[in-house]
Amino acid sequence: MTRDNEKVSIERIFRPVDYVKISIFAAALSVLWPSLHSVIIPLRLLEFAPEAQKNTYLGLMTFAGSLIAVFVQPVAGAISDRFSSRFGRRRPFILVGTLLALVFLPGIGISGSFLFLLLGYCLLQVATNIAQGPFQAFIPDMVPSGRKGVASGAKSLAEVLGGVAFLRLVAYFMDNYTTSGSETWLWLAIGVPGIILLGGMVATMLTVKEQPSYLEGQPSTAKTMASAYKIDAKRNMSFIWFLLSRLFILMAMVVLQTFALYFIRDVIRHPNPAGVTADLLITVGIFLLLAVYPAGQLSDRLGRKPIILSSGFIGILGITVLFFARTYTGILACGGLLGVSAGAFLSTNWALATDLVPAGEEARYLGLTNIATAGAGALARLTGPVIDFFNAQRYGFGYSVMLLICIFYFVIGSALVIPVKVKTKES
Repeated sequence: MTRDNEKVSIERIFRPVDYVKISIFAAALSVLWPSLHSVIIPLRLLEFAPEAQKNTYLGLMTFAGSLIAVFVQPVAGAISDRFSSRFGRRRPFILVGTLLALVFLPGIGISGSFLFLLLGYCLLQVATNIAQGPFQAFIPDMVPSGRKGVASGAKSLAEVLGGVAFLRLVAYFMDNYTTSGSETWLWLAIGVPGIILLGGMVATMLTVKEQPSYLEGQPSTAKTMASAYKIDAKRNMSFIWFLLSRLFILMAMVVLQTFALYFIRDVIRHPNPAGVTADLLITVGIFLLLAVYPAGQLSDRLGRKPIILSSGFIGILGITVLFFARTYTGILACGGLLGVSAGAFLSTNWALATDLVPAGEEARYLGLTNIATAGAGALARLTGPVIDFFNAQRYGFGYSVMLLICIFYFVIGSALVIPVKVKTKES
């Protein structure tokens, strides 16, 4: 199929149910990773990491996984841009990546040491990013240009629903898990996200109707991989500003999500830290749900940058609340503000990404956004050694430094979106 024919297919009637179809897999991935990063892996690490170095172990482990995502996702996206099959360009990668993930996921449960846990985690990152890079091109592939903000809002909405729908259940399983006779709870916690991921893949394969893709005269796979990270800075400087802005704002969000359980355990000293962590993330999710879809619509009307700048300010306010009110109530208040901030940012920022990607290289450039997404995850997790260092100076002081770092990231990320220029109403 030629590029012209693909452009014609984009302009077909896009029904409301199509927003759901192209967002199902996003919801499935969002069941898996928040469960692992926020609850399962932090509690499993306590079995292997020294108490005084648990933030360091968690930070370095998830840093390694995020680096893998940075490299794998753009390459998978670039290959899918030039992939020919009767099933389309994206779905074969979703199928293969998901099946590999289901093979590697049990490694999180059977690991008997930190090194084996790290290996299983990294292999799982490879598998899911093989699927995620191509999947992200569904919006530029299929959504008419004037509705990408709404589509991005629907995708973020699905991610939030997936992230919060089962998180409390997974947290309940992990709060009951012990290494002496209660391993069944661990396998329940791991099994639920695995089943949802399988269901999301099957639903996507059956409901998303890609056009068969038969592209001629394409570069070899080796050449495609070699050019996967190439960005024409002269023509796409706004995309670079976009990446930097996304990097810093996501770092603020990831820092809090990653170390929330240990913050609640050490500072709030709640007897059920997994449950309170789930309550925090569910609160974030509820307010994110309230904000994500209207933000996408507003960004189509008012432009992307005003919404992103507003989201940064609200995020700073949320971290400030937590800084001065380190109680369970303060945690939930912080979660509400961060939810509004994240909802406005995630839908609008993804719409901005789809505005900026060059035609014909959609999946590769959207894969390159993972330099910011996974890069934020990697760099944010290096905060773990910083927390442990300052905690060693004075108990709990490392978490105060962590919150100040989050505020700094929000400020820088918001400022960096200002130079972005797009062909929308703000320009």
